[in-house]
Amino acid sequence: MPAHAQDEPRPGRRRRREDDGPQPDERPTDILPAVQEAPLARRPGAAPPPPQGSEEEYDEIFGEDAYDEYEDYDEYDDYEDDLDFEDEDRAEPERIEDERPERQGPPPKKRKKKRALGWVAALTVLVLLAGGAYYGFTEIFGYDDYEGTGESDVLVQVEKGDSTSAIGNRLQAAGVVASGKAFVKAGEDNTAVSRLQQGYYVMKTKMSGASAVEKMTAPASKVGQVEIRPYTQFHDITQPDGKVTPGVYSLLSKASCAELNGKSTCIPVEELRKTIETADLAKLGVPAWAVEAATKAEHKDRRLEGLIAPGIFNVKPGWTAEELLADVVKTSSERILNAGLSEQSKGDGRTPYETLVIASIIEREAVKADFGKISRVIYNRLAEKMRLEMDSTVNYVLDRPTLLTKPEEREKAGAYNTYKSVGLPPTPIAVPSAEAIQAALKPAPGEWLFFVKCEKNGLSCFAVTNDEHNKNKLDAQRRGVY
Repeated sequence: MPAHAQDEPRPGRRRRREDDGPQPDERPTDILPAVQEAPLARRPGAAPPPPQGSEEEYDEIFGEDAYDEYEDYDEYDDYEDDLDFEDEDRAEPERIEDERPERQGPPPKKRKKKRALGWVAALTVLVLLAGGAYYGFTEIFGYDDYEGTGESDVLVQVEKGDSTSAIGNRLQAAGVVASGKAFVKAGEDNTAVSRLQQGYYVMKTKMSGASAVEKMTAPASKVGQVEIRPYTQFHDITQPDGKVTPGVYSLLSKASCAELNGKSTCIPVEELRKTIETADLAKLGVPAWAVEAATKAEHKDRRLEGLIAPGIFNVKPGWTAEELLADVVKTSSERILNAGLSEQSKGDGRTPYETLVIASIIEREAVKADFGKISRVIYNRLAEKMRLEMDSTVNYVLDRPTLLTKPEEREKAGAYNTYKSVGLPPTPIAVPSAEAIQAALKPAPGEWLFFVKCEKNGLSCFAVTNDEHNKNKLDAQRRGVY
């Protein structure tokens, strides 16, 4: 066999190096060469070769401490696991045992990590087993549940975004059901449960899960909810046909009503009215920019006019008049701010409260498509020191819904009679929508000073001069609109 063939690496083995020592079948020579050209190169960190002469000769060549420095180093430690002696005809080289003492101290760090991972795995298994056992126990042995339709009345509040499980937990906390799961299980096949909305519900204590689902999904159980729409004012409005459109006072009074264990929680309109007349508006939550102007309102029971925002409110039956109003005013203040009106955001040359007054007039005078133009007419007339001459402000104190007024009504004096007074009325005249507030903040560009309803869908015709305005009026009258 060629000499170089012995140097070819075999699969699974590493190539031997010159400093790996003698072959297993060779015997190290005990003759020190007379001439040594240079010490063999060795790998960084490897121990010097063992002495082949006397100890004194070794120390002379390498130094007295050379061997001690590598005393604990064993080059086979890193490789012995990698060596694969698959060839049965070739024996594993003998290791020359030294008399070094066994290593002392803590086990290697890798073993510690393995032990830690083992503990984590064991704990994870125990947790999973415990959870599985609990789940199995619940599924096998069931859950607590009352029998019957319940005993005494109790109010339960559902918050926005509550899941069926969250509602069940609220019912359990209120003593309605024995466990939240009793409610969840009973409502699994009832689609009405998933449509339950935030608000207050009249329930009974100690109800079965099925009874709780049936009662809670019944429309009569939902109490305390009220919707206040744009255009509404605090006082009721009498329609031409004699029907009464409830105002904010009546709507809030009705929302306060519930029957709890034979007792009514209704707050009368008169109690709400007196509370508004005497309450500290700042403590009720009125925005700071509106407190002073609202306090000076000519009619004290109208001090919150325009400061109640449109939308749905959930009031708790059993609250006092002040608690109810404070909750509604606080929510309204946030909505008005979200609509864009604040101390920093207001109409050009106007205070935030004056901007709110303008928005309320826009709401009562026009349909949404005309909001921006109506706003511009108001701003232009105020700039020209012209009277606004708005029928809506006159009808406000008359509690009437129509826009038209009679000559004798327009002759009456009063702060809300914009046919007689120059400038804005002292307070808003209705609940303004977010769109009306935006129009009051940013009126449409134009030079209009007049407008009149000229279409049956509520749209108005706008004019710059009085002559143009009169023509628009005649045309609307001819078509039966005005």
